[in-house]
Amino acid sequence: MAKTLRIIVACGSGVATSNVAAEKLKGALSDRGLYAEVRAVDMKSLESEARVADVLVSITPYATRDQELKIPALNGIPLLTGVGISALIDQIVALS
Repeated sequence: MAKTLRIIVACGSGVATSNVAAEKLKGALSDRGLYAEVRAVDMKSLESEARVADVLVSITPYATRDQELKIPALNGIPLLTGVGISALIDQIVALS
């Protein structure tokens, strides 16, 4: 059995925006036949959450902090705009 990809979706507060993006991401991955554990988190808990995740999808600018994480950090804005969502999903699929 394949390992389940663990994805965290981060925004400033971890409430509205990241939850909307996480749900869209789950749906887009499901449409491609992929199951992933997708969780919305806030930026304050990002470093601890990243210890148990495989991929970060960030809705807010992450600047240089992504260099400190041991997981890939992807731009999650396409989940909100719809522009470039297919390319984002392609990146995630390649990491699975």
